[in-house]
Amino acid sequence: MPTTTIDGHTVQVNDEGFLTDPLEWSDDLAKSLATQIGIDLSDEHWQAIRFVRADFEKQGETATLRRIATVGGIPVKTMFQLFPQQPAKKLAYVAGLPKPHGCV
Repeated sequence: MPTTTIDGHTVQVNDEGFLTDPLEWSDDLAKSLATQIGIDLSDEHWQAIRFVRADFEKQGETATLRRIATVGGIPVKTMFQLFPQQPAKKLAYVAGLPKPHGCV
């Protein structure tokens, strides 16, 4: 598995740059990952991040956009505002989780 260093954190990643071990993730790393893709994290971003990380622990897979909206209570429109163009994929990246099924 390839490794990379992000703001002094050495982490294992896959070919697309997603963390392969969610336990290597931290709040500081999330801020660095978000900055890399042009996102400044707000309280709303953190709400989404906390939801998908907790949901991943329960479900064993990364929540889809539909699940984030229905179970997490974050409307799809809001997700597109927070994480433009590919909200589920970008959220998973910042949250240190695998890319959701169905994302290209």
